[in-house]
Amino acid sequence: MKPSIARFRAFVPGAISYRSLILLVLLVMLGQFAQASDKAATLRGQPANETASGNELYQRPAASGTSGHRITIGEGDHQIPVVVVRGTPYEMGRQLGQLIGDEMQAFIPKAMAGITAELGVNESALRDVWSRTAAYTDDRVEQELIGLADGSGMSLSLLQAMHAVPLLMPYSCSSIAAWGKATADGHLYQTRDLDWSLEVGAHEFPVIVVYIPDQGIPHVVPTFAGMIGAHTGMNARGIVLSEMGDAAAKETPYKVDAPHFTTVFRTLLYDANSLTQALQIFQQTPMTKRYHFVFGDGQTDHRAVKIKAHSPEPAGERLMIWKDDDRTDEFAPNVLSCVVYNDEGRGAFPTLKREYGKLNGEKLVQLANQIPIKGGNVEDVVYDATALRMWVSYAKGDKEAYQRPYVYLDLKTLDADRDGKPDLE
Repeated sequence: MKPSIARFRAFVPGAISYRSLILLVLLVMLGQFAQASDKAATLRGQPANETASGNELYQRPAASGTSGHRITIGEGDHQIPVVVVRGTPYEMGRQLGQLIGDEMQAFIPKAMAGITAELGVNESALRDVWSRTAAYTDDRVEQELIGLADGSGMSLSLLQAMHAVPLLMPYSCSSIAAWGKATADGHLYQTRDLDWSLEVGAHEFPVIVVYIPDQGIPHVVPTFAGMIGAHTGMNARGIVLSEMGDAAAKETPYKVDAPHFTTVFRTLLYDANSLTQALQIFQQTPMTKRYHFVFGDGQTDHRAVKIKAHSPEPAGERLMIWKDDDRTDEFAPNVLSCVVYNDEGRGAFPTLKREYGKLNGEKLVQLANQIPIKGGNVEDVVYDATALRMWVSYAKGDKEAYQRPYVYLDLKTLDADRDGKPDLE
């Protein structure tokens, strides 16, 4: 029971007014609070009355002892770092940040300054976009982003703002998938041309990340330093994903109460054992704007599909899925058995028809180089989703990706920790 004012006055000498009594109580309480703050500051080893930073308010998760590894593939100025990370999403993010932190420090602050100027928004607005889409985003991606911040020493809020950028900037890309009787060896090959913004400078900081999670399917993401969303990727079950953006800038503001496709791709790479399963997951996911996708499966269903996902359209027209040789395909009659593609009309079909039955990694590299949007070709990838191989090219300096040699990576033989056993074994 709280004491009454009358009882409290009995302990105070002399006459005292009610207002003076309240003031006295407040002064005593403030003095006690200041003493407690000074004591806590002394225990932390910081000067009294100095504001505590986040490092003094909470603990980072302890390192588990699991470590990542970094190697370089390619030669000369065509070298690309490959980072292999293992463990929980947080641990993988932390390892990644530790291993590419220098590149992140060189790339992200400068890129953010340019992007905010180009979009006409500030960093706070981008953080708000991320917080809205994060409510619908795979928790594993968010946990990895926290680990990335802790490992690199970069601000989490800056990394969140940077990961909001793909929701707002347009893409215009291409992809081809060929398999079975269309290819020389029956393998499923798939291309991905990333036609984006060279001005951002992301291509100067390439990295191929191989994720080996404690729970989920190992997967590879060719990306840029500090960007953990996947604009393309392949998992160890032979699922390969490509994207093409269709949304014009005039359609802004875009829908952000949904996960962005780069985080949806990470979910699919973690969880999809087959094309059938990938489509089931995808069809349950709301989209942010207009896209085309190509999803391939080189090992289980051994086929690919082309998808049109246009979220602003009416429900019946929002999602279209085309198989190979589909006479309802938007490019019909220019369709083939065991082939799906979206080149946005840049002339892939004559080569596909001429090389039908002979397509392989080398020929699809040549074809990918024929159909980029010149002036914005940031990265090109060709996958062999059956044998888990890939060929990758990034733009550099004044040369776009289609003008540069491709670097080869065989995931089945990759041994980044050099223990004599393949990392994916």
